[in-house]
Amino acid sequence: MTEAIRYEKGQDNIVVLTMDMPGQSANTMNAAYREAMGKTVARLEAEKDAIAGVIVTSAKNTFFAGGDLNELIEVGKADAQPFYAMVLGIKGQLRRLETLGKPVVAAINGAALGGGWEICLACHQRIALDGGRVQIGLPEVTLGLLPGGGGVVRMVRLLGLEKALPYLLEGKQLRAEAALKAGLVDQLAADRDELLAKARAWILANPEAVQPWDEKGYRMPGGTPASPNLAQMLAIAPSVLRDKTRGCFPAPEKILCAAVEGAQVDFDTAQLIEARYFTELTTGQVAKNMIGTFWFQLNQINAGASRPQGCAPRATQRVGVLGAGMMGAGIAYVSAVAGIEVVLKDLSLEVAERGKDYSAKLLEKKVGRGQMSIDKRDAILARIKASDRDADFAGCDLIIEAVYEDRDLKANVTAAAERAALPDAMIASNTSTLPITGLATAVDKQDRFIGLHFFSPVDRMPLVEIVRGQRTSDETLAQAFDYVLQIGKTPIVVNDSRGFFTSRVFGTFTNEGLAMLGEGVSAALIENEARKAGMPVGPLAISDEVSLSLMQRIRQQTLQDLSAEGKPVPEHPAFAVIDRMLGEFQRPGKAAGGGFYDYPPGARKQLWLELKRRFEKPDRQIPAADVRDRILFIQALETVRCVEEGVLRSTADANIGSIFGIGFAAWTGGALQFINQYGIRDFVARAQYLAEQYGERFLPPALLLEKAAGDQAF
Repeated sequence: MTEAIRYEKGQDNIVVLTMDMPGQSANTMNAAYREAMGKTVARLEAEKDAIAGVIVTSAKNTFFAGGDLNELIEVGKADAQPFYAMVLGIKGQLRRLETLGKPVVAAINGAALGGGWEICLACHQRIALDGGRVQIGLPEVTLGLLPGGGGVVRMVRLLGLEKALPYLLEGKQLRAEAALKAGLVDQLAADRDELLAKARAWILANPEAVQPWDEKGYRMPGGTPASPNLAQMLAIAPSVLRDKTRGCFPAPEKILCAAVEGAQVDFDTAQLIEARYFTELTTGQVAKNMIGTFWFQLNQINAGASRPQGCAPRATQRVGVLGAGMMGAGIAYVSAVAGIEVVLKDLSLEVAERGKDYSAKLLEKKVGRGQMSIDKRDAILARIKASDRDADFAGCDLIIEAVYEDRDLKANVTAAAERAALPDAMIASNTSTLPITGLATAVDKQDRFIGLHFFSPVDRMPLVEIVRGQRTSDETLAQAFDYVLQIGKTPIVVNDSRGFFTSRVFGTFTNEGLAMLGEGVSAALIENEARKAGMPVGPLAISDEVSLSLMQRIRQQTLQDLSAEGKPVPEHPAFAVIDRMLGEFQRPGKAAGGGFYDYPPGARKQLWLELKRRFEKPDRQIPAADVRDRILFIQALETVRCVEEGVLRSTADANIGSIFGIGFAAWTGGALQFINQYGIRDFVARAQYLAEQYGERFLPPALLLEKAAGDQAF
């Protein structure tokens, strides 16, 4: 008997194993689990003649959270052999449990993800609570790993290769009812008592239970990789996968290998194959990058590390949104979905209603897919009031301005809205570039003014950049942080600056791509290498999406502001390219029908053929590695400058913000982690080479040189 797994045998001779790792809010596959499971399985084997069956459940709110990431992030190349042996030990325990000769039931009382789902897969019957708490799946791929406790082997044998791959390659997760339909769960129960009662009844009715793959004559669903249909699919699967990963993410490729290779051999050999690939990924750098950022740093942010301490939580009740364009409509939608009353105002009621229709269309899609009831849709839409009157902002405790990037327009609408809203209402601007401290002068209570920079499309982008102005109070910052969490987004907090953090860094990405085109580098090379580096799209494609007209307008506003302040006006080789595209070729971007790309109706976009003649120079091509590094290094260097200037307040905000807000290469773990994993001194040397070849903008900032001198990571 152990503390981590309670062993209780009832009068019916059924043993209930209750997992309850001491000192943890969730069960994980740590050393305490491994020791407890080893002793538990040994005891079951010793007492099996007096046992009718086994129920595995949990004392926590979740069933089992998976691998211990504190352990996994520390495993280095030198630890590969002992780690591999330890993984085989975990697999061996679960294999002994499922071949005990007695029926084993997983009574799933909460989320069973990763290693938790692998424990369930090693049971002969899976019964889950029918409720929102239960989530089932194998999300390891999202952290650069694969399921290493038998998840690949058993999912393939349970569902067949084709049906198992989405769960393995995409980390697809299901609620209890969906898991029942998918054949992952066998029964549902209304409450804990029914859960255990159903488990006991199944054990008594199935005393000879064995796993499907251990039965004589077992055939894999859908056939083996040699089956004609599967062979055809598998012939193209690697190239389809490579097109998605661009070779940056090893985990999906190793998962495919483990699944296909494991499907061609016996169970025990498949387990060895899985363990080898798992060890390779765990000891690799990409998994370290992704675990550090997407688990530890993201949790740190969502737990409130950037929120001022000592400020009471405050839920937003009624938000007024100024501007019913794409951004304003998106902000209204996410607020209403979160249960907040919304007033969506524009110059005319017709435009405001069009903004509300944006929500109606998104909700209608959910209804059509069976993800939402008509009643829920109607309730959400009822929370959005379209308006053309400032008076309707009465009772609003938050106003968000989302109009064009024009300082005077923003000042006029926020001042009018402040007068109509509650006396202590927070006033926020969704500006992407204009300094918040300057915009705050338009309102009376500048301590209640803050930046809430959303990203488009708002319903899909997970980040909000909260920008603290020079006069923004702690209470206002705390309220803004609470609102962002309330609408289900991830908040990063930055200090005020032109372009803040994300827009500044994003600007370096697009400008570098345009600068290379201006130098004569092939447009196709620029776009392809950006994607190979891990960026979701190339700098020319994203410039078309943003629109060159907007980029020029932002530049003009910046020039105007800096001239007024008596500050030097920055020049960049990208500006000439933008001016040519707009002035000489009248190609402002996608919305206008064409920019760097053509957008033929009903067909895929393609690079504008004239780019080759107008810009490219055969004698000015540069190495592909230089294209790739210019794109990643320029963003990382600007991120360091943001740290140096005090715009960024934490490494976590930098890494999460760069990936969630800008689309910085996710395999790196973020812009600062890219430098860490590259090696600080090696990064400085490479940056100095790029500066010699391509311009002073690549020179390492003083902070980076200091870090390199002390060999200190960010």
